[in-house]
Amino acid sequence: MNKKVVVLGGGNGLSVLLSGLKKFPLDITAIVSVSDNGSSTGRLREEFHTPAVGDIRRVIISLSETEPLVEKLFNYRFNTSSDLNGHTVGNLILTAAKEITGNLSDGIESLSKVFNLKGKVVPLTEDDVVLMGEMEDGTIIKGESEITLCEKKIKRVFYEEEPIITRDAISSIENAGLIILSMGSIYTSIIPNLINEEVRKAIDKSNAKILYVSNMVTQPGETDGFNVSDHVNLLNSYLGKKKLDVVVVNNKKIDTDILEMYRNKEQKDPVLVDYENLKDIEVIGDDYFIVENGTIRHDSLKVAFSIFSYLLR
Repeated sequence: MNKKVVVLGGGNGLSVLLSGLKKFPLDITAIVSVSDNGSSTGRLREEFHTPAVGDIRRVIISLSETEPLVEKLFNYRFNTSSDLNGHTVGNLILTAAKEITGNLSDGIESLSKVFNLKGKVVPLTEDDVVLMGEMEDGTIIKGESEITLCEKKIKRVFYEEEPIITRDAISSIENAGLIILSMGSIYTSIIPNLINEEVRKAIDKSNAKILYVSNMVTQPGETDGFNVSDHVNLLNSYLGKKKLDVVVVNNKKIDTDILEMYRNKEQKDPVLVDYENLKDIEVIGDDYFIVENGTIRHDSLKVAFSIFSYLLR
């Protein structure tokens, strides 16, 4: 029987990780944060009062076993002078599926059969949830995209109203063989999955170890100056009684020219592995660094192989 792996996250980081994990004999459940309110997703949320569908679209594509044309179709973004401008086909289809079936979970389930998914996709909540951010100076920011754009340092994130977590999310966590927190924007993609007491209790109830795939570069306003241990400590502060057991880190030095570009254009620096501060957690290190279209990425297959190897012990 395949090991039950539950991956929590959002954004591009989650979809990259899943694209590697699906190549191994694993029973995968992806729990996706649904607080994004930017671009096409934000407009659909405002009109249909739905949870964010953009990250779910990416996850469906990453787990799918369909023809490349279908992937291109699902990710196609309209460029027009009409109201369709900026919308992606996948976001519209997910919203339509939710309207037809009555809820987002059933809509995803229906589409999962069409896309032949190598895993299950579960929204964290069906609620039209709003992420809030308290900055270090006490300013309160409303909305995930607004938090991301704010240049002030984040102190904490929370929900405007406590959401109802989906039953599938809770039961998947409780029965997991391994819980993975994916790489990605830590305050706006990862922590939104952890700021609910019911989720923390489900993690505590589970017999699973908790593994975190660390980011390779910092994010302005979120993790400036962070080393790996800072990421670990931050996530532990949002977890309940159970804390992180394992962290997967890139131990290859990132090319100087790529780093300079990131520093100059995006104000991002490498996340250094400070082994001296990681003595209470198992560290799995390897050369996971690749560059795709000028962007630093994790080698999804290599990361997935490391996680699979860890499960085989």
